[in-house]
Amino acid sequence: MANTLEPEAQPDQFSAAGAKLSQADHWVTELGVLLGELRNASGVASPPVVGPKLDNQLVQVRLGIASSLFTALRCKHPPTAAHALRVALSVSAWCLRMGLTQQECDIIEIAALLHDVGMIGVPDRILLKPGALDSDETLVIAESRRMSLEILAGACAEPAILDIVRNIPARFDGSRPGHQLAGEQIPLGARMIAVAEAFDAMTTDHVFRPAMSRERAMCELFECAGTQFDPELIEQFAAFLECDRSQLDNEVFDHWFRSLDPEVVDSYWGLNRIRKPAGRPDADAPFQAKLLGNMHDAVIFVDENLTVTLWNHGAERLTGISSKSVCQHRWSPDLLNMRDEKGDGISESECPVSWVVRSGVQSLRRLIIWGRTGHPVSVDAHVIPVLSEDGATLGAVLLLHDASPEISLEERCQRLHEKATKDPLTQVANRAEFDRVHEMFIAAHLQQQLPCSLVICDLDRFKRVNDTFGHQAGDDVIKSLASLLKNSCRPGDLVARYGGEEFVLLCADCDNAAVTERADHVRKALAQLTQSKMDGRAATASFGVTEIQPGDTPETMLRRAARALLEAKAKGRNTVVQLGIGSSKEAFPSKKGVRGRGSAGSDMVLQQDLLTPVPIKVAIEKLRGFVADHQAKIIEIENNKIQLQIDDNQATYRRRRTDRPVVFCMELQFEEERLEKVVDGQSPGRGVSRTRIHVTITPKKNRDRRRADVVERGRTVLISFRSYLMASEEGPPTSGVLSKAKRTLIPWLLKR
Repeated sequence: MANTLEPEAQPDQFSAAGAKLSQADHWVTELGVLLGELRNASGVASPPVVGPKLDNQLVQVRLGIASSLFTALRCKHPPTAAHALRVALSVSAWCLRMGLTQQECDIIEIAALLHDVGMIGVPDRILLKPGALDSDETLVIAESRRMSLEILAGACAEPAILDIVRNIPARFDGSRPGHQLAGEQIPLGARMIAVAEAFDAMTTDHVFRPAMSRERAMCELFECAGTQFDPELIEQFAAFLECDRSQLDNEVFDHWFRSLDPEVVDSYWGLNRIRKPAGRPDADAPFQAKLLGNMHDAVIFVDENLTVTLWNHGAERLTGISSKSVCQHRWSPDLLNMRDEKGDGISESECPVSWVVRSGVQSLRRLIIWGRTGHPVSVDAHVIPVLSEDGATLGAVLLLHDASPEISLEERCQRLHEKATKDPLTQVANRAEFDRVHEMFIAAHLQQQLPCSLVICDLDRFKRVNDTFGHQAGDDVIKSLASLLKNSCRPGDLVARYGGEEFVLLCADCDNAAVTERADHVRKALAQLTQSKMDGRAATASFGVTEIQPGDTPETMLRRAARALLEAKAKGRNTVVQLGIGSSKEAFPSKKGVRGRGSAGSDMVLQQDLLTPVPIKVAIEKLRGFVADHQAKIIEIENNKIQLQIDDNQATYRRRRTDRPVVFCMELQFEEERLEKVVDGQSPGRGVSRTRIHVTITPKKNRDRRRADVVERGRTVLISFRSYLMASEEGPPTSGVLSKAKRTLIPWLLKR
């Protein structure tokens, strides 16, 4: 692994860093590549949580001889095992931030890794179902919690671990049947794992629901605070996600790899270590993956049991279903609402994929499927059997070619990309071309109601590279980053050099979760790429990513991504920061309910009462983002009221060159409401805080001939405000509202 350039790095420090890396390699060699073998054994191309080798180390060192339980779970259902490992790493860092004792951390981490081991007993027809579960199937999944407890009870000698696993499903208000504990009676580890696993589940792709943005997921957690989750832990978890994780992550790996006493780890279980050699990777695999990943047509692999094993990006683009959410689920024509040319539904027995697997004879026919926008799409479906040397059917390859006459959004964007003006050094689009395309790009995606994302990246300490190694070395680093960004592009994407060592990437049909993963892949690749003109060292870059959200303009989207980049720099560089709630359907508020004040020109005055489930201090942080991205001016802060002035300078609304921007006056009144959750006449614990906001938007100047345009633009500003604050429409405040805005808003103003 290459060293990275740091400002204080000296030759002896690089040697020390190399020694540490050698020690890490020793751990890798000693502990094996168990998870990589499991992926190969099960035919699953599930992405690693940290890395193929490090995943195995983390599990082996953390669980000791009990890693066989995790192995069984991984063989049964790799996505569940990956979820458990992500949750365990998250709560481990959270425990360190909270300052828990070593023993408390150990117990919570082990419980997090194995709390879903009962999924081993769930039938494959439920685990691999490509859609939402019905009520009976949901009961089976719920029963797996009890099976987890039974499995661990037969092997675990630590009652605290069993107590945590037993109470993870318990609700904070005590309303879940079968669980007697409520509030702080529930073990701390169980309350923490419940929060962490809910957040991970919401930010992970599923067949029936794409991954939420981090901000949208946190909004959901706050909405369930006091009922399902501990409200105080929700606030702590929100602060934990916003903190600088680089130091915490280092402490977690040090804790799991070097600080753990093997005797303590194995004291919970017994000792029976087995090592297996890692298999040799297929040399052709990278070429095949690149070919399949860049094909415009949909390519789907199913095995002899009709289990989906590959779902390329073309299939994602055509169907709107992500690869991670559908792989290892059973193929069904209902997955794509598949129909024949007459529009009649296709049953399992009539499905061409099932027929080809049974008969071993290829099929080519015209079909209709439901596309990502919910409308029927005509496709040419070519199903090819995959046979072994002895003639046995191993599965089938399904090729879907879009036969509709309409030109897709990606094709139009790709034509723009091909005609883009190039930057002479990197051969990517220049800033002028990016500015021209960005507005068209946003308008096209909003019109078709498809997500799109923006990445801004900047090389870390680039001046030091030029000063130390010369401008030729700097040019090589810039070209390396441009090359990595181009290699990460999909049809319809656009890479541009925004200026100096800064690049932007427009990602067509890509949401927050997907663009964050792509940016992190580029970041890791750059950090591992040695530069010959830098004495074999590597450069790093920081990334800010965001997805278009309701009320956005190209300017607000760009500024939000730039804020994310600044946060990445502030968190230590060489990291990816994501901002924004995204463009999910529930994120788009209705324009209904916006009412006039009832005075002269009342149709020019917009008012709305909003409610956001987050505490007022979180709401104020969201407001700071809204003010920064809209370049609003703070006119006055009085008690719990804020007056803003926003220059709405959207070129989209200008009909004549002489039209001037509309200036809006925005008045916000904040009130925090604290509710006590009462169950059976008793309060189980802490109250829940949420924030009410009364919004009034008025144009500074009233011009009748522009009335319609002004009202529409004012509504757009209001929709954008609701998106930033994650607020929904609500009636007037109820009694018992506690106003904390006066002592919260003034320090916020001073903070600016």
